[in-house]
Amino acid sequence: MGSFYPSEIGAYGEISRGSQIQIKAVVNMTSYRADQVGEQVREEIMAIIRRDLKDPRIGFVSITAVRMSPDLRQARVRVSVLGNPDEQKASIKGLVSAKGLIRHELGRRLENLKYSPELRFELDPSIEYSVHISELLKEVMPQSGEQEPEP
Repeated sequence: MGSFYPSEIGAYGEISRGSQIQIKAVVNMTSYRADQVGEQVREEIMAIIRRDLKDPRIGFVSITAVRMSPDLRQARVRVSVLGNPDEQKASIKGLVSAKGLIRHELGRRLENLKYSPELRFELDPSIEYSVHISELLKEVMPQSGEQEPEP
């Protein structure tokens, strides 16, 4: 399929070419509502972790993103944990063991959802990676107080 002008596309994504009608499937990976609900779920999970969870395995945890399925029944929760790999694994195990409590609390707090989403926790190394890059840049870049010698 080539590119089409808006005047060629019908109300339901039909593309007419002479006597043939082709259906062009437009797949939107995330919808606006799924993004909104994902952000709301992220905020609520952070509040639940801060206030309700008493598991000592859960260390300094930050929820970086929540990706909702189009039907809003499943959520992939991206978690960043500050610490060594053992602490990260322990924090993920603590969150997985508290998944039922978190899901129950989400169901109570998010009254605009028909179903509370099934949660899947994933480790997100992005914050740790950005700290590592920042340290590398500090080593390479000269300090602001130091001046480079003039040639």
